[in-house]
This record gives sequence, structure tokens and C-alpha cells, in this order.
Amino acid sequence: MVPWRYSHARCDGRPLILKKYFGTATASIEDVRPAVWNAASSQPDGEKDRTAILEQYKLYVEMADRISARRGLTNTFFLTLNTAIFAAIGASWKGRLAFPAWILVFPLVALLVQCCAWFLLVRSYRQLNSAKYIVIGLLEERLPASPYWNAEWKALGEGKDKSKYWPISHLEQWVPVIFAATYMAAFIAAAAY
Repeated sequence: MVPWRYSHARCDGRPLILKKYFGTATASIEDVRPAVWNAASSQPDGEKDRTAILEQYKLYVEMADRISARRGLTNTFFLTLNTAIFAAIGASWKGRLAFPAWILVFPLVALLVQCCAWFLLVRSYRQLNSAKYIVIGLLEERLPASPYWNAEWKALGEGKDKSKYWPISHLEQWVPVIFAATYMAAFIAAAAY
């Protein structure tokens, strides 16, 4: 069973491609629970199994943290790249263009493609981390405490109160969109100038 389910809205009998690629994948702990445990270890049997679960839990939390760190590095890379591009444009802008404005379409397309890649990478990391935290929650069911899955989520108001918690992954997805919109506006301004 595949844990990720996309809502396939239909328009004229076809799935909306935007929903597929830009919608949020949803998985519940109930979807994943049957897949997390091997048949032989459906119930921990003794200290040896509990120790193995704790070691797997530690390793899995470490992997989730590494994914978050890679996402941060990805954002840093693209933010630095786009800042350098803006600095280069600002330093080289002399007023009127010395060439036809349509030539700017080529760098514009390249910039929009890299903004799209940035957006999709952030989205992918967000989905990957979401799945990892569901598995962490399932592992915590076999441990004496549930700091990530239950306690932290309760402390953050279960995501219902934006004054307590606003996921940074939701905010960081807007940064490449803002850069893409700025590039489009700059292209329009340069073409009209």
C-alpha cells in the first residue's frame, strides 16, 4: 500500500496536473502503521526488542535531522544564487537596453526554471520530513515517551493556532515564488522601458 494519496480533482475527465505536482501529499499514521513493523516483531518481546527499537529510533531521528539540514543548505544555495543574480543585474543596469528586449526571454526562462526547481526541492524535502516524522511517531508508540509526535505537537497547538506555530516549510515555499514574480516584473519593466 502506498502511504501518499493525492487528491485527484478532475476537470473535463482529466486529473488536474497542478493538484498532482503542487498539492500537499497526505499520509496518516494509520496508513503507515501496517508497513512499519515486520510481521515477526508486531509486538516487542523483551529487553532485546526494546533496545533495538530505541536504536532504530535514534538513527531515524538523526536521519530526519539530516534531511532538515540538507533542506537548509538547499535554501541557502538558492537564496545566495538569487541574491547574486539581483546584485549582478543591479550593478550592470545602465538604463535603456542596448539590445532588443525579447533577448531577455532566455535568461528569464532560466531564472524561472531554477525558481521552479527550488520550489519543488523544498516541497520534496517537506514531504520527506513529514513521512519521517510519522514513522518517528510510530516508533515512539513502543517507547516510554513520545516527545516529537505527541508532546511537541500538543505544545504547538496541533498546528491549529498560527500564534503558537506556523510551519517554516510553508513559509519557505513562498520565497522562490516571490523571486520568480520579481523576475517576471523586472522583465516586463525592462521590455516596457
